[in-house]
Amino acid sequence: MANNRIIIKNGSVLGRKSEDIAIIDGRIAERSEHIEATANDTIIDAKGLVVAPAFVDVHVHLREPGFGYKERIATGTMAAARGGYTTVCSMPNLNPVPDSVENLKAQQDIIDRDAKIEVLPYAAITIGRKGEELVDIASLKGKVCAFSDDGSGVQVDGMMERAMTEAVKYDQLIAAHCEVEELLHGGYIHDGEYAKLNGHKGICSESEWAQVKRDIEIAEKVGCRYHVCHISTKETVALVREAKARGVKVTCETGPHYLIFTDMDLEEDARWKMNPPLRSAEDRAALIEGIKDGTIDMIATDHAPHSVEEKSKGLKDSAMGIVGLETAFAALNTHLVLKGVISLERLIELMSYNPRRVFRIEGGIEVGDRADIVLLDTEKAWRVDSEKFYSMGKISMFDGRDMVGDIAMTIHRGEVVYKAE
Repeated sequence: MANNRIIIKNGSVLGRKSEDIAIIDGRIAERSEHIEATANDTIIDAKGLVVAPAFVDVHVHLREPGFGYKERIATGTMAAARGGYTTVCSMPNLNPVPDSVENLKAQQDIIDRDAKIEVLPYAAITIGRKGEELVDIASLKGKVCAFSDDGSGVQVDGMMERAMTEAVKYDQLIAAHCEVEELLHGGYIHDGEYAKLNGHKGICSESEWAQVKRDIEIAEKVGCRYHVCHISTKETVALVREAKARGVKVTCETGPHYLIFTDMDLEEDARWKMNPPLRSAEDRAALIEGIKDGTIDMIATDHAPHSVEEKSKGLKDSAMGIVGLETAFAALNTHLVLKGVISLERLIELMSYNPRRVFRIEGGIEVGDRADIVLLDTEKAWRVDSEKFYSMGKISMFDGRDMVGDIAMTIHRGEVVYKAE
């Protein structure tokens, strides 16, 4: 049995103390201060590195099937492994939309063939993500991580109530991209100072928080597990905080970019264009308070690659979305951990433990866990070069920026899926 044992030696587990970890048949077999190695063991020397449960990103656009010119499951999952992730949840704005068992299979077949790590697909909430007809939740449960119409909000109150009522029957999670379409008015960045100074059409905060408020009320009424995607406004943070205090089964995520930048960091360049947009300094401060006090459960990248052409038309006309899998840990370590905003341990909770708990995903570093592990070089200084990304998406606001902290190795099910050069 011990013939195929892997031992990670000399690593600092969660940045606390040096422990060895033994892996047998893809699972954690032992953890102790010293594990005696034999000639047959494979040794991974983690001296100077932090050993943590690998990251989980619950909000990723892998673009296949339907949009393989933007990203492929093979490239997106390799980018994820390079970023320290062993599980990503793939969003349903695809062609075909995963709104039936048959349409989901089109995506699952590519996952089974090409994925370098675990990919858990979302199913749509409504047929074609059109908001008009509910999918058959009963037939899709167990095949997907959750239900979402991401890319669009469910506009009709009654439809969201039907979806949540049905989800409760089968203990399924509803994850919502919250956006009231009639409040958008053709906006494409935050309706803040930068938009006013530079003559751009803005997206108001209410377009997000008004729908969050509605959804929380429905979730509270029917008892649904409800997850809010990519929150960006101070009002949303307050609504989620109040709902949690009342015992509503609500969780939420925000993205690295919302915690680091504001609309006043914008340039006339589509690297800065995503939905929801970068908001005000007040919003950013509220989001940071939210990750500190537990209102915000997790950080997800909303990795949304596009072709260079689609991102070359300036702020107004370029596609919404940026890539994030390969820079998330480094950016958050540089801008939050090293500046004393949150601890490394809290960052690991936000990127690993909490998404696993909320989305019921296996893996970790406790004995018996599936061996999904990341080795972090928290002191490595490097400069982002998007041309070296594994992702097909090369448009990043972090391109050319100096970072501290990077991924040394990613291990999934006991197999090394990424190793730094």
